[in-house]
Amino acid sequence: MRRVSPTKQDLDFARSVLTEEAHAIAALQRCVDDAFARAADVIYNCRGQVVLTGIGKAGLIAKKISGTLASTGTPSIFLHPTDALHGDLGRVQDGDVVLILSHSGATQELIRLLDHLKRRPVKVITLTGEAGSPLAVDADVVISYGPVKEACQLGLAPSVSTTCMLAMGDALALTVMRMKNFTGEDFARHHPGGSLGLTFVRVERAMSFRKGGRLAVAGETSPVRKILADAEKIHRRAGALLLVDEAGRLTGILTDADLRRRLMIETDGQFMDRPAFEIMIRNPKSIHLDALASEALDVMTSYRIAELPVLDNDGRPVGLIDLKDLAGMGGSSNG
Repeated sequence: MRRVSPTKQDLDFARSVLTEEAHAIAALQRCVDDAFARAADVIYNCRGQVVLTGIGKAGLIAKKISGTLASTGTPSIFLHPTDALHGDLGRVQDGDVVLILSHSGATQELIRLLDHLKRRPVKVITLTGEAGSPLAVDADVVISYGPVKEACQLGLAPSVSTTCMLAMGDALALTVMRMKNFTGEDFARHHPGGSLGLTFVRVERAMSFRKGGRLAVAGETSPVRKILADAEKIHRRAGALLLVDEAGRLTGILTDADLRRRLMIETDGQFMDRPAFEIMIRNPKSIHLDALASEALDVMTSYRIAELPVLDNDGRPVGLIDLKDLAGMGGSSNG
């Protein structure tokens, strides 16, 4: 088939799709009613898991809503109705909540599944466009967004209906998240990878090197040779030594790269017997232990450094965070 560019009429149609879906979402505010409140309450009080199920495009939306619930503090799985009827119904346990998605409310596989669910001590919520459908009549709670016209020019391809399902599912999941007082740090525990994982995690939790462990800290007046010998005893992975004054406050840093450069200048190695403050990098970049890991990444990226001292309120080093710590949390990802 010869490829043609979309015409102005084609692009106008694309805009109309977005307009119709936007209007449908705006109209959903009427659905935030007593039934919605009961559904949110049922999910909030669930002591098991929320099982999402659906067929076809509705099933794809169900998977997404399940993922949203799981990442915002509500244990959730997706269960394909056909698999459920062939053994996977065992995944549904007493006390679970089952959320069924079906635009027509008359999908035969889901009706058969609902017959079996009614024999179990579980709560069933149906999200549908047909309030009088079989799946709605036999559910404990029904959220109905009502009849909608699909944006497809044939009026057949699921588009507006699945958009409504997704929006209502998000509203339900995020309402329960709010009811649970789910915090940013809670979210980070469920989403440790990618840039989101760094958004709420504190430096204190992210750093690998801590005082009393593998953190190399020495007095700035100590000879470089002694500092290096002591550092080797803690089996450090980081290539940085933190130097402090008599009060224990950070005054400088000495990295493996600094030592290599010094060796290029002083080939006799006599600097090894000099006090560290003579060759250390003074007033290095640092970060407070309560800062966010994302802030630490910004500092290291901006100044092209791989290691960053972590300080307490008095300016004393309590740890060291490096790029490998952040990479392990997904710092290089855009997830």
